[in-house]
Amino acid sequence: MNRMHAFVALALVAIPAPPTLAADLTVEQVKQILSTPERESTVALAGKDLSRLDLSRQDFQRANLVGTGFFASKLVQCNFSGAKLSGANLNGAWLMGTNFSGADLSRATLMSVVIVGGEVTARPNFRNANLSGARIIAELDGADLSHANLSGARLGVDIRNQGMGQMRTNLTKANLQGADLSNADLNRSLLRFANLKDANLRGADLFRADLSGADLTGADLTGANLEEANIGGTVFKDARGLDTVKGLDRANDSAKF
Repeated sequence: MNRMHAFVALALVAIPAPPTLAADLTVEQVKQILSTPERESTVALAGKDLSRLDLSRQDFQRANLVGTGFFASKLVQCNFSGAKLSGANLNGAWLMGTNFSGADLSRATLMSVVIVGGEVTARPNFRNANLSGARIIAELDGADLSHANLSGARLGVDIRNQGMGQMRTNLTKANLQGADLSNADLNRSLLRFANLKDANLRGADLFRADLSGADLTGADLTGANLEEANIGGTVFKDARGLDTVKGLDRANDSAKF
């Protein structure tokens, strides 16, 4: 089984799936709605169940998709820039090369999304996206989340619901420069060599997170929790609020201040 199929299997097994029913609309009906002049103002797609459809390479730019279900749908290289996806279900969706720049994904769920496999190698783009309050457990290594709003987002491990083994968000080498991660749950997340320059991490929970090699130059860590975190080689140059960080007193010598 290759890596892409392994992620798909995980998505279908480890996260709750909607009842096995036909989607509310067909692919052709979705394309027809997106082709109309009213595509940005219509609510024809809001709240609809579009699960398991192949909607790859469709243009959803600025579309109203509030509460829409995309469970296990193929959204490869789709354009969701500026789209309204508040409360949307993207669990298990295929997001290779998908553009979410400037989209509103507040309170959306992105559990076990697929970002690798097939001919498309580009990671999804969440630059300037609003992911506040979102629930995310995903392989997002190398993804662009620069200047995204992840305040109050939950990307950490839920120890009470780990029957399938520990699932955690992988943000290795991700671009989180200038991102708002205030009060975000990042416990046990992988942030190795991530770019967190000038990020807002006020009150963030980084318990047992792996921040080895990450760059937090100029970041605000006021009130953050770094207990048992791996900060080997982590750069804290000009970071703010270090005197209020929990667990930093046990930092190893390889951290760079």
